[in-house]
Amino acid sequence: MDIVYPAPLTPGDTIAVTAPSAGVPPSMSARLDVAIAALRAGGYEVIQGVCLRDDTETAHISASKEARADELMALLIDPDVAAVIPPWGGETGIDLLPLLDFELLAASEPCWYAGFSDTTTTMLPLTLRSGWATLHGWNLMDTPYAPAPGHRRWLEVAELSEEERVTPFAQRAATHRRDAGWDDYREDPQVSEMTLTVPTRWKVLDGATAHFSGRVIGGCLEVLSPLAGTPFGDVPGWAAQQDEPTVVCLEAAEGNAYEVARLLHGLRLAGWFDAAAGVLIGRTPAPDAPSLTQHHAVRDALGDLEVPVVLDVDFGHQQPFLTLVNGAHAEVVVDPGGQSISQSLT
Repeated sequence: MDIVYPAPLTPGDTIAVTAPSAGVPPSMSARLDVAIAALRAGGYEVIQGVCLRDDTETAHISASKEARADELMALLIDPDVAAVIPPWGGETGIDLLPLLDFELLAASEPCWYAGFSDTTTTMLPLTLRSGWATLHGWNLMDTPYAPAPGHRRWLEVAELSEEERVTPFAQRAATHRRDAGWDDYREDPQVSEMTLTVPTRWKVLDGATAHFSGRVIGGCLEVLSPLAGTPFGDVPGWAAQQDEPTVVCLEAAEGNAYEVARLLHGLRLAGWFDAAAGVLIGRTPAPDAPSLTQHHAVRDALGDLEVPVVLDVDFGHQQPFLTLVNGAHAEVVVDPGGQSISQSLT
């Protein structure tokens, strides 16, 4: 299946905001307003879906599965919508999948669909089954932040012109990460600078250097693992249709090291790494287990994969995060001269 890239975003375009999984409670509405204002300050028109703002603090979904699926479908196929971005992820976006018409989406002009965490539950099938490139790395609530040096926000990637897409754009590894947790959007909804104080670097599992390339595919480990073996997570089938190997990108949100090991083993048994030229594992705030660290969990499942596995890459549930394009060609370099990923939308 050929990858189809949406048209470049340009000021004046319409960006739609909907919550296919978790909505925004009243205590977070000020941050949502700030994030929408940031888009408008960039010259974009913004429309807000019905499935977005919650009336309570306790709901884990923004609306019924039927309402969320209908709204997401309507926005994705609307020719006047250039991009769709949820406020954040959530927990159970998986309930939308049987209700989405991926054949209709494949026949429609694509728009940009961006997000991470539970949003990847719907992003991955959109790439695998409908051929759309999707933007992994930032949610709407993150959009007001300035990116870390060497990184690009999702908007910057979506705005690449047709000419710029042909030339690979590089993102360098961050030098520092956030210590723990997230900024308090209730107390400071205007926050726009990441607090990055802890040194960090990418690490090659059982090695010092790595250099590989292929088609990017992946997302959040906990929410994508249940899709393996279903029509919505057929990474092996998709990989067989590509003209080059894959670069599988996975990150854990909160599962402890035992769970992460099990999930990675499961994806390996399902063939997710069979066509991989290399694997990127996002840096995680998830806990170690009594007898297994997060790094050891990756080694337990992928240590004998015979392709490079890179740890602590800058994507996932710990700031900062770069932007990965599911479906794009990527080249990964980790050596004493630098650590980077270059992508081209071709």
